[in-house]
Amino acid sequence: MKNAWWKVLTVVLLIYSVVMGLMGQVPRLAILNETIRNLYFHVPMWFGMTIILFASVVYSVLYLRKPSDRLDVWAYQTARTGILLAVLGLATGGTWARFTWGTWWTADPRLNGAAVAVLIYGAYLVLRSSIVDEQQRARISAVYNIFAFCAAIPLLFILPRLTDSLHPGAGGNPGFNQYDLDNNMRLVFYPAVIGWTLLGVWITNVSARLTFVKHKLYEKQLA
Repeated sequence: MKNAWWKVLTVVLLIYSVVMGLMGQVPRLAILNETIRNLYFHVPMWFGMTIILFASVVYSVLYLRKPSDRLDVWAYQTARTGILLAVLGLATGGTWARFTWGTWWTADPRLNGAAVAVLIYGAYLVLRSSIVDEQQRARISAVYNIFAFCAAIPLLFILPRLTDSLHPGAGGNPGFNQYDLDNNMRLVFYPAVIGWTLLGVWITNVSARLTFVKHKLYEKQLA
């Protein structure tokens, strides 16, 4: 149990952020109204996605420096978790847009950039499934994974800020920190970021361990 403290922390933070996110006090702002509560879900998912995908890139770089099956598994599983968080981020973002902008999707630069980034990572999954040779698959996937992250960061965080956007913090539109992320919201927002990130780590840890078990069972069958 001493090594499971972070799992307990994950559960506590997520329960806290969900309960306070749905029931806590929030600023009464025009257009946003109660939908601002989605800030506790949508944005932390993107934070967690970015951190998890960065970890995947680190594993890919380590694999290219010193190839090993374990590093390849960790790179792949962290990428899958990052993609899962990205899809959840798109879903919560679309829901938010529906009730604030009146539509599920607009020609917003950040929305389009996010969609392209998810498609790039979707191609990563297709690439892995299309290569039979394990070493070749791991090597090519590692290179593509690095490329995908380097392409996703400008699409998500740089290019949208250079053009007009409905999103806060882009094209002259002030960010949340400047007008509505008050002290009460920060008490929920930052724990939510940590909680969703730790959940991503937990999911990755479970999926990677299952993969390692499958590899061992396969090796025993061959022996």
